[in-house]
Amino acid sequence: MDVYSGLLEMDISQSVIDLAREVEEELLSDFRSVDSIAECNQLKVLSAMQKNRLSDAHFLATTGYGHNDIGRDTLEQIYADVFKAESALVRPQIISGTHALTVALFGNLRYGEEILSAVGKPYNTLEPVIGIRPARGSLAEHGITYRQADLTADGSVDFDNIRSNITPKTKLVLIQRSKGYAWRPSLFVDEIKTIIEAVKSVRSDIICLVDNCYGEFVEESEPTEVGADLAVGSLIKSPGGGLAPVGGYITGKEEYVENAAIRLTVPTQGKDVGPTLGATKPMIQGLFVAPQVVNGCIKSAKFASRIFEKLGYETLPKSTEKRTDIPQAIKLGSAEKLLSFCRGIQKAAPVDSYVCPEPGDMPGYETQVIMAAGAFVQGSTIELSADGPMEEPYVVFLQGGLTWFHAKIGVIIAIDNMLKAD
Repeated sequence: MDVYSGLLEMDISQSVIDLAREVEEELLSDFRSVDSIAECNQLKVLSAMQKNRLSDAHFLATTGYGHNDIGRDTLEQIYADVFKAESALVRPQIISGTHALTVALFGNLRYGEEILSAVGKPYNTLEPVIGIRPARGSLAEHGITYRQADLTADGSVDFDNIRSNITPKTKLVLIQRSKGYAWRPSLFVDEIKTIIEAVKSVRSDIICLVDNCYGEFVEESEPTEVGADLAVGSLIKSPGGGLAPVGGYITGKEEYVENAAIRLTVPTQGKDVGPTLGATKPMIQGLFVAPQVVNGCIKSAKFASRIFEKLGYETLPKSTEKRTDIPQAIKLGSAEKLLSFCRGIQKAAPVDSYVCPEPGDMPGYETQVIMAAGAFVQGSTIELSADGPMEEPYVVFLQGGLTWFHAKIGVIIAIDNMLKAD
């Protein structure tokens, strides 16, 4: 019995099963190119672990101050080598991608300096950090100002606008790789390189910081390989491989990473302190499997995109396009369809499959958001999940999947749930 026969026994509609079979067959050649990228990234990770002589002694936990934690130091050197960077800060004390960005920003900006966002307004949860939306403790409260270079009408990067918005106060340029909740193309590493070159052509001392969330291991290179001074992300997204229970990373130039470490801990101690509390092994093991996990996420995103295109929906990116991050945006057009899809993803979850998601207020978001995520790690979006703001045009953002097979099943169940609700 194949999986489609099993789904039929679960009362999935025959029409949905037929469509899924057809789409999977069509995508087989595309999947081979996705596999090739995953293999290259797997070799990169393996080589970094071998170079740093990874041993089971590195998996031991530290407590208290965390002085002389050889596992933590080795993990951070592995990250630096994988990202071809001078240094890395990889800690369980960093709780999210937004937290990692906050640490990097506060560590490297001072009163009277300015941030320039190169791709329009940043992701929702970063707005109160910067002070775009007033919030206690924001960068704006610390005398740091903000400008943004908006994208063109079609969502492309406006390089002339970036250059013209750089002022004598500009200290740091923020480059958000993934689209967030915006309907725009995500940035490829080559595009990030061109942005950095445009910025450095005006002033070479400006820090270029890339929000790398959702982008790790999707391409064969990372932003720090093409000139980014800092790249930042979350371990409960791609690089944690679904095994890291918590954590974030900041990698790049040694000076800027150390500034972030001092912000995370205390001046004069920086990276030298911080206990790992037993998190080192799953963080390292998660990094090892991350290229294969990301591989499954990309396959499921292409699968979902192709099915919804056949059903007449607009998708971003399209199923035939190359990818630079794992989220798949689908313009569903109504609140009812957004609810039905997310509830279908929840039904397919290994954890809390019986729960029915409802829209709600979320910290850091202006509008109500529906989120489906039956995950082993709370908030983990490298696991199969779907979410979207409850506002027109009712776009759902699908991401994750610890295995391609689970993600495929989840997409099929979600589509069937939509059709039955209709």
